[in-house]
Amino acid sequence: MAEIQLTDLTKSYGPTEVLHHVEGDIKDGEFIVIVGPSGCGKSTLLRMVAGLESVTSGEIRIGDRRVNELEPSARDIAMVFQNYALYPHMSVRENMAYGLKIRKLPKGEINRRVEEAADILEIHQYLDRKPRQLSGGQRQRVAMGRAIVRDPQVFLFDEPLSNLDAKLRVQMRLEIRKLQQRLGVTSIYVTHDQVEAMTLGDRLMVLNGGYVEQFGTPIELYDRPASVFVAGFIGSPAMNLLPAEAHSDGIVLPTGVKLAGAQTQSGSVLLGVRPEHLVPDQDGPIAIDVDMVEQLGANSLLHGTLSGTDHAMVASIPGHVATANGTQQRFSAAPEVLHLFSPETQKRLDA
Repeated sequence: MAEIQLTDLTKSYGPTEVLHHVEGDIKDGEFIVIVGPSGCGKSTLLRMVAGLESVTSGEIRIGDRRVNELEPSARDIAMVFQNYALYPHMSVRENMAYGLKIRKLPKGEINRRVEEAADILEIHQYLDRKPRQLSGGQRQRVAMGRAIVRDPQVFLFDEPLSNLDAKLRVQMRLEIRKLQQRLGVTSIYVTHDQVEAMTLGDRLMVLNGGYVEQFGTPIELYDRPASVFVAGFIGSPAMNLLPAEAHSDGIVLPTGVKLAGAQTQSGSVLLGVRPEHLVPDQDGPIAIDVDMVEQLGANSLLHGTLSGTDHAMVASIPGHVATANGTQQRFSAAPEVLHLFSPETQKRLDA
């Protein structure tokens, strides 16, 4: 186990820079999730830590070693891929043991590690099967077992659940989290799924276009998003964002309605409010013309527009809501759940 330090990392392909001055300190035993949309650079960053991509500038340290120039085999890391990467002609046992045989470990030690990993992952009954005889979830357990037997300082996960169905993804992400907590190994996990990121990570690194937008705990990102991008990316459904005017005694919506609350700045702002923080209130200042209702069982999503404008709005209401499409619903929101962002920089403003 080890700490990981990323210092002023950049990655370029020819004249095109795809990662820009990435910084981050990862604590010993911490589970970090790198999250962002497709093409933001998250897998490239993971592959740089693994040694599968070169570093253009900056430094990566694992423990007390600079690893920029080290081969992947010398970095004491283990990687779990999206496509499992199992040898089809080998049994589960042989797949898990193969890396240890290459390292010429004694046969007794190899058997001990394989048996121990099989116990942890509950795959003992599959050890003599071929990968084609396993389900997707079972194959992913084997891929994780192959990483566990190496007893590495660092686990790296590159979207390992993308090939699984929705129900199995939920089950497997909980198993991965429990496994990481049990083993206590420093881990970096890449995903584009913000729900997966919020569930798994001690801290999240949000990437956008090769830049780190924010690096913090899931609750920090949810409660105080540092930018419009984070506000829209973290949370499901995404945060509602509206152009507004801030004044010392409140915030004026595009409809001219004022929301109460003292402000420390004035001028044009982007106002953010999460769908779940809109409270039904027949006298509320926020009116939504409802276009569609999603009945999800535990809650209902009301989709529409801010009344009198074309600004899209979503409200999340607990339980079942029998609102007809085309009706108007009114809401209020407490001042402490409102978020203000600069329209120019897209960065957070302190309310």
